[in-house]
Amino acid sequence: MNILGIGPLELLILLVFGILGTLFWVWMLIDCVTNEPGEGNDKIFWILIIVFAQVIGAAIYFFVRRPRRRAQVGR
Repeated sequence: MNILGIGPLELLILLVFGILGTLFWVWMLIDCVTNEPGEGNDKIFWILIIVFAQVIGAAIYFFVRRPRRRAQVGR
């Protein structure tokens, strides 16, 4: 056990979740920048939500906006 009170297995699990969360965040940011239609302020709004709310913002975009955009635009 180290100073933080967690063992190496717990540290590895936290590291894996951190990397997966970061990859998901980057994927949603790239998806928004490249595929979101540029009409109005929707694109800027979603980019700001993803950037400032980080993984939670990316999850909101993934579950709320992305399916609606794919149904409307097809990509």
